[in-house]
Amino acid sequence: MIVTATPDLVLDVLEAGDPVTQRAATAKLDALKSSDANFAATMDAEVGKAAAAAAERSATSTADMPSNAVQSDAVNGAPVRVIKAPASGEVYRKFEAFILQTFVETMLPKESEEVFGKGTAGGVWKSMLAEQLGNQLAKGKGIGIAERLAAAHPPPPGPAGKAG
Repeated sequence: MIVTATPDLVLDVLEAGDPVTQRAATAKLDALKSSDANFAATMDAEVGKAAAAAAERSATSTADMPSNAVQSDAVNGAPVRVIKAPASGEVYRKFEAFILQTFVETMLPKESEEVFGKGTAGGVWKSMLAEQLGNQLAKGKGIGIAERLAAAHPPPPGPAGKAG
């Protein structure tokens, strides 16, 4: 007996869902597909709508609610969570560490089974050693790759850049 898990799983999820919500979601997807809208612009508009709805909900007084009521944004909350972007210098330092890892890995001896082990496990140990050495070399001043990249790409002006 052959079982195709993917269609069965999808059908089970569709059958378990609310039919009204299913039709509404299908209609939204069909509208997006037929309009040839720019996906990024559509997502930005939806995020704006969700943020406006959340602001409207928070603006309404919660004094009417009973003391044991819990307000939940699980269903209608913002669909996108912004993650704080790392400092630009940190990104360049990690890139420099990766480059140094590659350099170190090529410099390690090829025939070193007695040190790292045989086969795949030996390759993994060698790679881990190269990664740690690259990170340690880049922690200080490194070899200047991070400094040059940071100088060539200054951070954008403004209080906060977009993360994504």
